[in-house]
Amino acid sequence: MENVLARTGLLYALLVLVVLAIAAAADQAFALQMTIVAVALCTAIWFTSRSADFDAIAKGILKMPDAETRYDDDPVRWGVIATLFWGFAGLAAGLFIALQLAYPVLNIEPYLNFGRVRPLHTSAVIFAFGGNALIATSFYVVQRTCRARLAFPSLARFVFWGYQLFIVLAATGYLLGVTQGKEYAEPEWYVDWWLTAVWVCYLVVFVATIIKRKEPHIYVANWFFLAFILTVAMLHVVNNLDMPYSLVGSTSYPVFGGVQGALVQWWYGHNAVGFFLTAGFLAMMYYFVPKQAERPVYSYRLSIIHFWSLIFLYIWAGPHHLHYTALPDWAQTLGMVFSVILWMPSWGGMINGLMTLNGAWDKIRTDPIIRMMVMALAFYGMSTFEGPMMSIKAVNSLSHYTDWTIGHVHSGALGWNGLITFACVYYLVPRLWGREKLYSLRMVNWHLWLASIGIVLYAASMWVAGVTQGLMWREYGADGFLVNSFVDTVSAIHPMYVIRALGGLLYLGGFVIMIYNVWATIAGKTREEGMLTHTPYDAEADRPAIPAAAN
Repeated sequence: MENVLARTGLLYALLVLVVLAIAAAADQAFALQMTIVAVALCTAIWFTSRSADFDAIAKGILKMPDAETRYDDDPVRWGVIATLFWGFAGLAAGLFIALQLAYPVLNIEPYLNFGRVRPLHTSAVIFAFGGNALIATSFYVVQRTCRARLAFPSLARFVFWGYQLFIVLAATGYLLGVTQGKEYAEPEWYVDWWLTAVWVCYLVVFVATIIKRKEPHIYVANWFFLAFILTVAMLHVVNNLDMPYSLVGSTSYPVFGGVQGALVQWWYGHNAVGFFLTAGFLAMMYYFVPKQAERPVYSYRLSIIHFWSLIFLYIWAGPHHLHYTALPDWAQTLGMVFSVILWMPSWGGMINGLMTLNGAWDKIRTDPIIRMMVMALAFYGMSTFEGPMMSIKAVNSLSHYTDWTIGHVHSGALGWNGLITFACVYYLVPRLWGREKLYSLRMVNWHLWLASIGIVLYAASMWVAGVTQGLMWREYGADGFLVNSFVDTVSAIHPMYVIRALGGLLYLGGFVIMIYNVWATIAGKTREEGMLTHTPYDAEADRPAIPAAAN
């Protein structure tokens, strides 16, 4: 009871400060965002007060695990549900802006124009969908590979709910026009500060769980998760060194400006891809592919080489985003060279993942979840070849600032990040909710092929559009003047924009099938269909190691 009173008192104090901030707000957007924080605090106070009732503890949203013999999977379950919710929101926003580019009449001023919805889409799919998937899977994997429950369960719950508040603040800020204007780093200073606090708590929970492990070895997936958490923290802090105009306003000014600001931004931007969308998802791959295939990692030694080479090389590749700019030529070349070298460890990881199926290749025919994992690894391989190729200056002079870059990003994001996340969720849901199997493996198959066709349409249309743009922009006439205006290029690639939207619609359609499949599984529904495959699961063995005395 004393803990409940202390937490409630702290939340009330914070609520008073937030109300004062609303009253003194320098602009309406800040007042609206602080109102969201006030609502979140009121909700937290209500749930905290409820927890004084011991019956509510057993059913409440902040309940703690009550048995040393069970893993703490509540944050993992919430993370899976949040991944699906934010994934739908992000993909729907992406389809909407794809249609806006094909049919500009769909731009609805001011809140739903392309300039505001586009960062909403990127943040929703990267940080909301991808971030929740990473938090959920990292909490699941670290417990199983350490054979220990999550350290600081209250802090783990704060990480989850604090991260949801960050997402809501960021999303509403974009629609209100509150943005720093930095790619993948649009939220303003107060949202950045909040995310920093949440991320530090995430690091504490993850590292403390590793420290209390019962297994002597730290499995390679945990190395990738740890690199992702630590490096993203460093990138986020440095790139968001800003000076607020007012402590009760939504405007700030960056510490870095000019070419230095551009370099810091793309050091952050490229490594957000490298550590958030690559290292973290490779951790998922190194755990869930062997588990679903029922085979050990093909080469554990290769996985260690993959880890250290990727971590060292990725951090230097950012300047390739700034070819033919005011950035010194030596820095551009440095980024290009490291990007080309990066191809080798990237493919080492892809080969390691694919060869894990050595001796179980028949599962590709019988197991649609394995098929989805293989497709994800194939897209990872293609994207990590295309990226280094596009960093070469001669290629970059054609591809940069065109839709080729958009096609490259989405072949990786939809093909690698999306498909590996879907496969991991399909693996997790029956185990987290105690179901014998998924509601329908055939729906998984439908999801896979709809998503794959959608990705091909999306990426291929953007490759054609990008090359068309690059060639038209550089075409000169006999008089030495450019032949095509910008409007000419827009007109030429319009059919590709329509095809891109169709690809996005197919991908979203597959995701809707997944949502239904997951809901039916959680609800305990069953469907009679021919068995494609079934991965064995021993619930009794899926427990943390405890001292003999506790038995």
